[in-house]
Amino acid sequence: MERRPYLIDGRRARVLRVMRYRYASPRMLRRNALFWGGAILVAGIAIVFAWAANEATHLFGRAIAGRPWLPFIVSPLGLAVSVWLTRTVFPGAQGSGIPQTIAALHIDEAPLVDRILSLRIAAGKVCLTLLGLLCGASIGREGPTVQIGAAVMHTLGRWARTPSLELQRALILAGGAAGIAAAFNTPLAGIVFAIEELSRSFESRTSGVVLTAVIVAGATSLAVLGNYTYFGTASAALPFGVAWFAVPLCSVAGGLLGGLFSRALILAADGWTGAFGRFFGRRPVAFAVACGLALAALGAASGGTTYGTGYEQARALIAGTAHLPAVFAILKLLATVVSYVSGIPGGIFAPALAVGAGIGATLAQLVPSAPVGAMILLGMVAYFSGVVQAPITAAVIVLEMTDNQTVTVALMATSALAFAVSRVVCPHALYGALAERFLLAQKVRVDRLD
Repeated sequence: MERRPYLIDGRRARVLRVMRYRYASPRMLRRNALFWGGAILVAGIAIVFAWAANEATHLFGRAIAGRPWLPFIVSPLGLAVSVWLTRTVFPGAQGSGIPQTIAALHIDEAPLVDRILSLRIAAGKVCLTLLGLLCGASIGREGPTVQIGAAVMHTLGRWARTPSLELQRALILAGGAAGIAAAFNTPLAGIVFAIEELSRSFESRTSGVVLTAVIVAGATSLAVLGNYTYFGTASAALPFGVAWFAVPLCSVAGGLLGGLFSRALILAADGWTGAFGRFFGRRPVAFAVACGLALAALGAASGGTTYGTGYEQARALIAGTAHLPAVFAILKLLATVVSYVSGIPGGIFAPALAVGAGIGATLAQLVPSAPVGAMILLGMVAYFSGVVQAPITAAVIVLEMTDNQTVTVALMATSALAFAVSRVVCPHALYGALAERFLLAQKVRVDRLD
């Protein structure tokens, strides 16, 4: 049968009209511009937040220099004020921010999501995390940046009146991924983190939103800060042979300690039992004071190295310019547990990487054939994988933060083995378990998230 030209032209015209309506209509262009602007805004907030966190850490360090008694006053008082503000002014701002973001992805009630991811909570997260660093808490700002990014993108989605629940969740996912990408200047890690940890799935219809947000946020961070690596450049290699004994050694140590750390936080989230639990359960501010005293004692025992994010200690270990005591990793781990269970806002990413670096530096004495720098990287990825139980994210984030591809296979093997060891100690992923408990506290019924 002969085709009629006017019918072909008519079909083509209809296709072109649909394409223009979907992808080039003024409404879609305005919406995309709003989302791209949101990704830029997330990156800008992450950059300013990082600068402020560094200044807060340095200010605390200068304040206590030559005054070893000062943390015993500042830390208890600061943690008490932070907990009081969290409970009275910014309820819902406590914790890392990642469990709250995961929880928001599993909630259908819009008003509850709006409350969890409000700009007010995001602002409180910034202010109270900085307050925690000003009083020496062992916390990071990367986890809070995830919730802040999710809150910004969710709010923009509300303003743009996103039509579907699926797109609203995609924006939350994109905001969290953009926050990680901008916080560490690691775009690939941001994407992998969104897939492996935040959603634990990857819907094809949401992939474009996530990828676009991460690309825009990463480009903004690159334009402002340049092509820097979070921990500098590490050139250490791990020669194949006896030196590879470092892989199972770091995997077991990092996975075991990471699993114990996660299990401790999950048990704390379930609530303290006995007379101790009843006393401090009714007096959260008094408990924060006790945590502040414990934090100061750990700081005194470590020579002040357990305070703050741990970024400078990890970077110095990687660069080979510092030699920390063998107990640094354990003391930093305990300081992070104390800081988290006190009830203040703050993340665990940077402290976890510092603990891992300390583990690697300590274990390097047992494997003299392995370069110390490579051992530190293996310790970082092992402990980080043991804590978050996201082995791909752990390997990618350490690779991007140190710009070292020579140990890629060793890092991935260590991350996978540490994940397996951690699962034996702590059967449930930390962030998924904390998200479940957060949802139960909000009286939202959920299936297991990990």
